[in-house]
Amino acid sequence: MFLIIIAAILAVLIYLPSFWVRHVMSKNNKELVGLPGTGGELAEHLIKRFELSGIKVEETEPFRDHFDPQNQTVRLSTANYHGKSLTAVAVAAHEVGHAIQFHRKEEIFKLRSKYMPTARALSQIGIGIMWSFPILGFILRSPLAVGLVIGCSLLLQILGALAYLIILPEEWDASFNKALPILIEGEYVTADQIPKIRTVLKAAAITYFSAALANVFNIWRWLLILRR
Repeated sequence: MFLIIIAAILAVLIYLPSFWVRHVMSKNNKELVGLPGTGGELAEHLIKRFELSGIKVEETEPFRDHFDPQNQTVRLSTANYHGKSLTAVAVAAHEVGHAIQFHRKEEIFKLRSKYMPTARALSQIGIGIMWSFPILGFILRSPLAVGLVIGCSLLLQILGALAYLIILPEEWDASFNKALPILIEGEYVTADQIPKIRTVLKAAAITYFSAALANVFNIWRWLLILRR
């Protein structure tokens, strides 16, 4: 029972950043009549304004907002692409911030291509080990060995999540050195909206890390394992 309580507490702590990101995005997703355009329209406008030749804007699935350097595309979820909300314009500006990094060939943008494959590989290996747990448990038949397998899986997943911290400077730059000045200097938002915009941009900056961290623990799997 004690281990289950500890696991539950750890799971809550790990899911907390992801919950916060979604809460911030949802809270600021209300339609605002005063905004001059949608997130998609803002992205198109900024691409023209900064002469980001070859960069295009597309609509994508919910919570999948990103800049794709391979296809040179800013992708915004339906709510942000068509929405006239603080979340929509902040996320659009953030993703265009990445497009600016890419177009200017800034060194900070290379963090993503250098470390994200490693982060994904570590997480996938850890998840693969966890999925193979029933077979490994049957073969090993030793509580200590099984515990080591579980520990190894979790360690790899945690390392994969922590690897996303390495690209945090790139995300922070897209939010606060690119998007925020653009939104303030271009007067796309009013002065009283800036504090909320800052909060959304913080959420946008840690989205990758919070999502990776949330994938580390699957609560029900933990409970099943610890009850055996």
